[in-house]
Amino acid sequence: MKFQMDDVTVYFPYDHIYPEQYAYMLELKRALDARGHCLLEMPTGTGKTIALLSLITSYTLSKPYNPVKLIYCTRTVHEMEKTLAELKLLHKYQVQHLGKQAEILAIGLSSRKNLCVNPDVLAAENRDSVDAACRKLTASWVRAAAIGNPNVPSCEFFEQFERAGEGTVLPPGVYTLQDLRAFGKAKGWCPYFLARRMVEAANVVVYSYQYLLDPKVAGIISKELQKESVVVFDEAHNIDNVCIEALSVSVRRQTLEGARRNLSKMQQEIERFKATDAGRLRQEYNRLVEGLAQGGNLPITDAWLQNPALPDDILKEAVPGNIRKADHFLHVLRRLVQYLEGRLETENVEKELPVGFVNSINTQAGIDQKTLKFCYDRLHSLMMTLEITDTDEFLHIQTICDFATLVGTYARGFSIIIEPFDERMPHIPDPVLQLSCHDASLAIKPVFDRFQSVVITSGTLSPIDLYPRLLNFNPVVSRSFTMSLTRECICPMVLTRGSDQLPVSTKFDMRSDLGVVRNYGRLLLEMVSVVPDGVVCFFVSYSYMDGIVNSWNESGILKEIMQHKLVFIETQDVVETTLALDNYRKACDCGRGAVFFSVARGKVAEGIDFDRHYGRLVIMYGVPFQYTLSKILLARLEYLRETFQIKEGDFLTFDALRQAAQCVGRVIRSKADYGMMIFADKRYSRHDKRSKLPGWILSHLRDAHLNLSTDMALHIAREFLRKMAQPYDRTGGSSGRKTLLSQDDLERMGQGITYEMLF
Repeated sequence: MKFQMDDVTVYFPYDHIYPEQYAYMLELKRALDARGHCLLEMPTGTGKTIALLSLITSYTLSKPYNPVKLIYCTRTVHEMEKTLAELKLLHKYQVQHLGKQAEILAIGLSSRKNLCVNPDVLAAENRDSVDAACRKLTASWVRAAAIGNPNVPSCEFFEQFERAGEGTVLPPGVYTLQDLRAFGKAKGWCPYFLARRMVEAANVVVYSYQYLLDPKVAGIISKELQKESVVVFDEAHNIDNVCIEALSVSVRRQTLEGARRNLSKMQQEIERFKATDAGRLRQEYNRLVEGLAQGGNLPITDAWLQNPALPDDILKEAVPGNIRKADHFLHVLRRLVQYLEGRLETENVEKELPVGFVNSINTQAGIDQKTLKFCYDRLHSLMMTLEITDTDEFLHIQTICDFATLVGTYARGFSIIIEPFDERMPHIPDPVLQLSCHDASLAIKPVFDRFQSVVITSGTLSPIDLYPRLLNFNPVVSRSFTMSLTRECICPMVLTRGSDQLPVSTKFDMRSDLGVVRNYGRLLLEMVSVVPDGVVCFFVSYSYMDGIVNSWNESGILKEIMQHKLVFIETQDVVETTLALDNYRKACDCGRGAVFFSVARGKVAEGIDFDRHYGRLVIMYGVPFQYTLSKILLARLEYLRETFQIKEGDFLTFDALRQAAQCVGRVIRSKADYGMMIFADKRYSRHDKRSKLPGWILSHLRDAHLNLSTDMALHIAREFLRKMAQPYDRTGGSSGRKTLLSQDDLERMGQGITYEMLF
């Protein structure tokens, strides 16, 4: 269907549109017109992605003289592929209506591991090894050597890509990662570098958050993107944590031992160059006197991770004299490593601010702030000069220089925390020094400043007023949408006690109580006997899940559960979990039904959908608070209180409830779907906790469902399932409130008849 929205003709590839999709597009258009940023919370399963893509691509088509580029950021490769599949469908529809003028170039960009087609490189086991294997074949000095010596290995795909020169372009179309690999193989070109080259020309780029938020990656991949771009962060409920992780560094003993090995190897290389090609070291010295920016125009294959913090103006400065010479720089790094080794010898937890830490390095190791600030770029320059390709072996010294640059650059928003052991295992010495970022706005500020509009959207952004404070920006539009339904297909319940009327909770003083463990087990046992197909249970942590499953096993509850359904468990091993998920789905498909045990904040809670028969009930055991004694969390809470006036309790509750909402939201992935959500903890019955759940869950949570025991919940479940088994009208015409709008409905709305007046 196509319809008018003010001056924009919106092309939408389906015959009907949900009212909330239409409202979502209206708010999104307001933000684009105002050239400002927006926060939009849209329930899961209501077609958020296609609404975003339709509106933004149609907006660009209506303004051919001033086109906007769409940069769509996702958290996982799976989400990236889903987004590109939706865009493919939309693009086909637009080309049918408009012909050639609707043609666009849209690409997905991921790491070499996901795009490389060279079998020798792909044989490496992890991402860093694949990157290093690629550099060994494509670095400029390797390729130069290969010209004179045919025995030096090179990458045929990259060589053909380079030989094609300006002719290496992608025809218009939407390219998933699979499409890029297929195109690269057919042409004999490297798909990874082809995608990198096309980022600037593409109308739509879909890639990971890190490519914009992590300065080390963004400096290479995203530096050429124009200001007239719309940036979308999808599933952005955890965006503050992504920003913080991008600027945080952990240093352990293994890091320092690895750094010492790296420094010895670099020293050997320097001696080798002094003997064979001293001119190279002298050239580097002269370049560094002029400033780091002179080395900025590197071949695409040599460009390595960018500086984690430095603004451009510092790059024009000359590098401090004491680290211009390669030998001197290595000597400085050795002193820094020695200083950090000394700091890790502590027996007590220490917390320090960057200013004090930098002063301490200066007095004890003789390294000043400016030298620290330039460590990362100086290391990069030296690795280029020494022609080092196996970058995966040099990750340890990179981490040290990353740490040095960040601690030398930022005076506020960070803490250095040194812990001699993990509090949960105090008898095992495992010292760690962490540079912990507390201010999420530091990483995302360049994105807000640089791009015309930034859209932050998710199904879980409640309370929505906290995000502008956490990320320190002013949205022009901030809106939360509810779900229009023809039938009550969501049934949330708060279970506060078992059938024996004993309260249930995962509060620290209650979680190991045998009565609570037994009641939690009986709840699941009763539910699996009446709920068909798949049941998903989320626990607050891996250790709690291990403990409770163990208790159920000893008491025989688990055996009784398995007489009704098979049980599968998420572990910390990705391969095991993937296998468990596949078998869980098979058990649901064949009608046997299954139970999946998972953990809030885990991989499954964040990215796996349990739609249709894969999830008819989800039980959230407890409130998934963070580990509140964590020194890093306490330091962040203190910073939030002092800087943004956010109380500790408010932030902890907000964080726990967004994780809980994310877990239970996995069960509804479309309006034709149905499912029950049980919040099994007495604390959910308190208004201050419950009110932080998203509006689309709260609107279905009745007062009668707020204080249930197991037997009452069982009765409600039976009634709900009976009701869901009845046939229903998907358009909502019989209920008097349409949940699917046709093109005619939209035209009438355009004539001034509001959504409410239609019925």
